[in-house]
Amino acid sequence: MEIFLDTANLDELRKGADWGIVDGVTTNPSLIAKEGIPIAEQIKRICEIVDGDISAEVVATDHEAMVAEARTLAKIHKNIVVKVPLTRDGIKTTAKLSKEGIRFNVTLCFSTSQALLAAKAGAYIISPFVGRLDDLSQEGMELIRNIVSIYKIHSYPTKVLAASLRSPLHVSQSALAGAHIGTLPFKVLDMMFNHPLTDKGVEQFLKDHAKAFTPK
Repeated sequence: MEIFLDTANLDELRKGADWGIVDGVTTNPSLIAKEGIPIAEQIKRICEIVDGDISAEVVATDHEAMVAEARTLAKIHKNIVVKVPLTRDGIKTTAKLSKEGIRFNVTLCFSTSQALLAAKAGAYIISPFVGRLDDLSQEGMELIRNIVSIYKIHSYPTKVLAASLRSPLHVSQSALAGAHIGTLPFKVLDMMFNHPLTDKGVEQFLKDHAKAFTPK
């Protein structure tokens, strides 16, 4: 499973990229707004840090405006994946422009029937939201498993990106569910390193080494 960072913060992206384990980036208008920099400019900066798929989301809501914005975003960099919401206009835009070679990440997916529509439209990525379904007492990870199964049965090439991952457990569960990609905030990626037995083991190794090689 590929690991994407769900952030537009350049410092977080540099740290993740420095670890050598970040495969791509997902952004949205909310994340870009936090940085206070125009979308196109910030996306260009992100593309300079991470060499992988970079999702850049449209803010338009109607088809014609989406088409124009999607074409503009796609021209920023070869790694851009245009992100559109799973609405009628978003699916229509995906179906039209995917034929031109523009790659789409269809986001805000909450059902298998929606995922089918995105695959039929030629989406490169589908983004089901795990955490937001969990908030409503629905099992978000079950949706990941079901979409993966449907796509496999019908040989859809669309990649399943598990979104709204809020803990290391979510990440592990997504991998087990067969998600092709997991996108997560930097803090969750950082938490994945942590285990008390690792810390304890390192501490013990250093104590033993110091004891063995300390001059008497």
